[in-house]
Parts: sequence; C-alpha cells; structure tokens
Amino acid sequence: MSKNKIEISNDTRVVRHRTPARLSHWFLVISFFLTMFTGVAFFFPDFAWLTEILGTPQLARAIHPFTGILMFIAFIYLALLYWDHNVPEKNDIRWAKGVVEVLKGNEHAVSDNGKYNLGQKMLFWTLNLAMLTLLITGIIMWRQYFSHHFSIPVLRIAILLHSVSAFMLFTGILVHMYMAFWVKGSIRGIVEGWVTVRWAKKHHPRWYREEVLPELEEDLENEAKGKKVKAKALFKGING
Repeated sequence: MSKNKIEISNDTRVVRHRTPARLSHWFLVISFFLTMFTGVAFFFPDFAWLTEILGTPQLARAIHPFTGILMFIAFIYLALLYWDHNVPEKNDIRWAKGVVEVLKGNEHAVSDNGKYNLGQKMLFWTLNLAMLTLLITGIIMWRQYFSHHFSIPVLRIAILLHSVSAFMLFTGILVHMYMAFWVKGSIRGIVEGWVTVRWAKKHHPRWYREEVLPELEEDLENEAKGKKVKAKALFKGING
C-alpha cells in the first residue's frame, strides 16, 4: 500500500509521554509539594501549620532535605529524557515575535514548533537552574551533616540563594500548571500519555510532521500488510 493512500484521522491517538516519564513526573509532583509545604512553613511563620502534614515541625525539618533530594532526582531524570527537545533553535525566534498571537490561541499560525515551544524551553532551563541551585545551597544549609563546615557569611548567601531559587521554582511550577490547564488536552497527555493527531498538528506541527507522522504511517502500513497476509492465509486454508 502506498503511503499516499493512507488516511490518518485527526482523532487518532499518538504517544506524547511514555510511562517512565509520566511516573517520574508524578513522583516529582508529590515530592515537590512535600518539599514546598515544609519550606514555606520554615520561612513564613504564618504557614507553620503546614508542617503538620508530616506530623510535627521537628519531623518536617528533618524530612525536608530528603524530599528535596528526591525531587531533584526525579527532575534530573525527566531533564535527561527531554533535554534534546529543549535546545533553543532559530525557529524559536518566530514564537517570540508572535507571542501575542500565541496568547490568543493562534500559536500554530506563527511558529512551526517541535515537541516543545520556546516558552516551554525557557521554563525547562529556568527550572534546571533553580533545581541545581536549591540542591547546592540546601546541602550547605543542612545542619545535621554539612552546615558546620561553612562560615556564617557563606550560610547567609546560601539561605538567600535558596530562597530566590525556591521562588523561581514555585513560580515556574505555577506557570507550568496554568499552561497545562489552559491548553486543552495537555493534562491528558501527562496523565494517560496520549494526545490526538489534531492536538499535535495545532500545537506542535513540526514534532507531528517529523516524528509522529512517519511512525503512524509505518504502523498503518504494517497493519494493512498484516491484514492482507492474514486474508491470503485464510483464503488458502479454505481452498486447500
């Protein structure tokens, strides 16, 4: 069967995020909220009640660094999976110039996006910087094991950078959540792992054209050939 004769419905499902990535994503979400709740409680006394989520303030303070490390590991795993799709490229300039149209929902008209657009790429690298800074400063501030090796000025700088990075991370996650709900179909992609061909064509046309479409055509061709072989075998069996 010729590829030109293959018709692909806009409602056809295509894989957006595979199972390991989705599991790591939701593990990251859980560890992020555990770390965030305890961190906010330490910096803002009015939110001290959040420490009760983990039992007691003492337990929350002890667990906070460990949930932070788990969060970092989950994030780095995702970063390694997707970093090559988040490398800035020349086409991203079109997205930046047409950002007003993007906000109007006409992203497909101004930019030929790959798997991720410029906004997603900027968020990706911002979160990478925030996560790395949080890890380094968090280790420096970790009283039980490391803080006594550093001077008071170093600890003060670490606390400042930790706070700024935590704010960057929190803001970035809020933006990520808002965009996920704003772009209809995105939540399904990270929960169930699939999006429709229509969604891929509209929001990430180059990803669909260069990565998704060839696989779809190959799968449909193989399926068609398989049916033809099966029909021939059945006909042969009937006739002898």
